[in-house]
This record gives sequence, structure tokens and C-alpha cells, in this order.
Amino acid sequence: MSKHFESKYIPLSTFFKQSTFKELTLTYDEIEAIIGHVLPNAAYLSSSWWKKTKPPALHYFAWVDHGYSIKDVNLGKSVLFHSALHEKDERITDENNQQDILVIREAEHEDARAFITLQETIFAETDFMLFGKSDIQLTVQSIRKSMTSWKNSQNSILLLAIMNGQFAGYVKFIGGPAPRALHRASVVIGVKQQFAKKGIASSLMIHGEKWAKEVGISKLELTVIKENINAQKLYKKLGFENEGTRKNALVINDQIVDEFYMGKQI
Repeated sequence: MSKHFESKYIPLSTFFKQSTFKELTLTYDEIEAIIGHVLPNAAYLSSSWWKKTKPPALHYFAWVDHGYSIKDVNLGKSVLFHSALHEKDERITDENNQQDILVIREAEHEDARAFITLQETIFAETDFMLFGKSDIQLTVQSIRKSMTSWKNSQNSILLLAIMNGQFAGYVKFIGGPAPRALHRASVVIGVKQQFAKKGIASSLMIHGEKWAKEVGISKLELTVIKENINAQKLYKKLGFENEGTRKNALVINDQIVDEFYMGKQI
């Protein structure tokens, strides 16, 4: 991967590094979801922006470095990429033959609205989150304010999982606010049902733990509802241990439920 192109295109480079298709189509929305930024006006106005392969333009390294070129551009809608490296591979992306490509990156301010939609979808799909459907009214302004706070903090981060150009899940690591608690972080994770059992939760946690080690966090903490057996199995697989029980922690559908405290030393 070229080290010269803009950092915002690194997630797109990560996407193409994983792809084994000889041809694949990405919509503008999918590309913007992958990179976490709006594409420049030139990408909407001229196909030449996509087909440039000479400096001073450098964005094209994101796909060229992995053997892809531009075959066709439907301005403002989609881009068809072609790979000479995979000429012998007969697979072409379609609804019946989908290679799952996962990109995990830090959230950007431009992700605020998409993050709201992602959370609202997850809250509506499960009773195992702190908030349920319609329990909280999120605004772009409030989310961006939180994102600014996390970015300015040395021990907090929001990571997003983008699978096949779609927002699939997230994990928040929120560091302790007091000097004596800077070494630990609380973890909140959510994945959309349509992307379940694809390893997204594990990948989010692994990426998050790597970041935590880099910033000096040595203890991860989370709570999980007692009845959420699948989540408990995942966390134990990732090295978390039960550290206690919070009795009568939540009221869900008029039923009082307990939570387990789980923690991991890293």
C-alpha cells in the first residue's frame, strides 16, 4: 500500500486488499461508508477523477496498489472496479455470490447520522442493550459532540464495522474520567442482526483491544444481561471473566433482570 495517499482512503485500501473478485461494483454511498468521508466534488462531476493514475492525484493508490482499475463510472451512483490479478477467478459480486469484506475504522464526524441509524436499528432488534426501541432520542449534534469528546480523549474511542460497504456494528471504549481510573475502559458493543455470526463482534473487540494496549489501557470492563448467553460465550472466548452480579440491574418488558460484571486484564 502506498504511504503517500490521503489517510482517509486507507480504509478503502483495506477493503480492496481483502477482495478476490475480478470485478465488483461499489455505490458512492458504500465508498463513503468505507472511508467515513464524503467524496470530493470532482468524484461526482467527472469520471476522470476515478481514472487518474498520475500525480498529483494519489487517491487511486487505494485500489491500484491491490491490482484494481476503473472499468466504468456511473457518476454520482456507482463505480465498477476490475482486477487483472483475479482474471482467472470467475466470481463476480452479485446477490447470490457475495464475498464478505469487513473494514473496521475509527468513527468520523461525518458518520454521525449513519451511527444514529445503526444504533436505532440495533436497539430495535434486541432486548439485550441498555436502551430499547424509542428509549433515547439521538441527534446529529449530540453524537458529533460525543465524537469530539472521544477523539479529544486519550482513552476513549468509537470503532465502526463496515461490511460490504454497509454499517454493520460498532464498539465503544470509554475510558475512566478520574486519574486513578485512566487505566480502564468500559466496553459497549452492538451488531445488526443481518450481520450476525460473521465474526464482526470478535473483530471489533480485537481491534479495540489493540488500540487499548497502544494507549496504555490495561483493564477492560463490560456488563452483560444474565440471559444473554451468546454474548457471555463470546466474551469468555475473548478472555473476559465474570467479576460479579448486579442484582435487579434493569427492567425490560416489565421484567427485572440481573447483569453480570465481566472484565479482562490486557
